[in-house]
Amino acid sequence: MKEIVKKWGLFSVVLLLSMGIIVGCGTQEQNTQDKAVATQNDKTNEGEKDDGVQFPVTITDDANRKVTIDEEPETIVSIQTSNTEIAFALGLGDKVIGVSDYDNYPPEVEEIEKVGAQDIKSELVLTLLPDIALVTDYHYKTHPETLKQFEEAGIDVVVVGSAVSFEDVYSNIEMIGTATGSKTESEEIISDMKERFQAIKDKAAAIKDKKKVWVEVSPAPDIFTTGQNTFMHEMLETIQATNAAEDQEGWVKMTEEEIVKLNPDVIITTYGYYVDNPTDGVLNREGWSEVPAVKNKNVFDVDSDTVTRPGPRLIEGVETLAELIYPEIFKQ
Repeated sequence: MKEIVKKWGLFSVVLLLSMGIIVGCGTQEQNTQDKAVATQNDKTNEGEKDDGVQFPVTITDDANRKVTIDEEPETIVSIQTSNTEIAFALGLGDKVIGVSDYDNYPPEVEEIEKVGAQDIKSELVLTLLPDIALVTDYHYKTHPETLKQFEEAGIDVVVVGSAVSFEDVYSNIEMIGTATGSKTESEEIISDMKERFQAIKDKAAAIKDKKKVWVEVSPAPDIFTTGQNTFMHEMLETIQATNAAEDQEGWVKMTEEEIVKLNPDVIITTYGYYVDNPTDGVLNREGWSEVPAVKNKNVFDVDSDTVTRPGPRLIEGVETLAELIYPEIFKQ
């Protein structure tokens, strides 16, 4: 039934597109029909996976919409880096046929069609005709007509909201897992993340003298840091460190004079992927020589994606910060 809906929904949409897109869609439609036959032949029980997941499934996405997915998705478009990482972690990499312009992990995404970022390449998505599209709450608010086109073409649209905490990330992993028939895999990922997170908290309980940490997410002259309601703040609290910008909210800009007065014990930068030798840049700043972190050379750069991107690798970010800030506790 869903293939019929897709067929007629797509027909109504492509009338508005160029002839080139019509040709592309025609080819995709034939591929979709062939795929449907193959999928049907492969299933011993219609709508049932080995792990007991049965379709149709209905989820409530982060736009508070009830979304019913009739059949296990065979093709996926993800227009957000974190959602792509979640899909690959769930073992769905071979089903991902479109990713955002900013996707960079895992390496396989470099070979996958780029379908936009904040602005969606809607005609390309309609040509690819995925079974499901993972979009963001930003897309839902700013591109409602585009998402409506997708749904009219038979694409299941799932809105995955912004995450500012580990609990939010767990929720996103669970929702995507349910929507794609990967519930067991999502539970395993979440369980592993929680176990590793608890192990860090248990070790951190031994820390008596908290270190003050300054987090720098962009270099001078426009220096930004992360205050409360960010992953970095939650990570620092978890390892018994004090965020030097704990009085701030979200991502904020501060002056060098303000930062120096905070006297951090450790400085963490997150922009080494586009600035050469970021630690040297901090260590050689004029007027910073008496800052404890600079004086003791406790300045480190970490992979930004592991401490800011709301996906499975966040747990790696916590572990890395713990080892850099309290090596005597976490490198034993």
